[in-house]
Amino acid sequence: MARKRKRKSRRRQEGRKILELVPYYNIESGEDKPVTAARKHIASTGIVPPALLIVRRNEHTTDRYFWAEKGLFGAQYVEENHFLFPSLQSLEIADKADKKTVATANSGF
Repeated sequence: MARKRKRKSRRRQEGRKILELVPYYNIESGEDKPVTAARKHIASTGIVPPALLIVRRNEHTTDRYFWAEKGLFGAQYVEENHFLFPSLQSLEIADKADKKTVATANSGF
């Protein structure tokens, strides 16, 4: 019997595209919980928001966090609610402007 495909949310897909524009950092959690490891890394490195932190718990599991001006959030929440974050809105506007300039440059005669 064929499996039914899971419906993908357009809003979440759009949020994922925006998060691809944000710089990301891969870290190991070590002995700490993933959120604690992410907070310690932010404090020690002085990461400026917006940033995406990919925390590796073990060889099979990773957690993704988004560092914003408002604090640390789960990446899935940010994908679904990207419009609530002003730093992502500015990235989205800049990305759309870049795409328009590329489209007009390619359509020249």
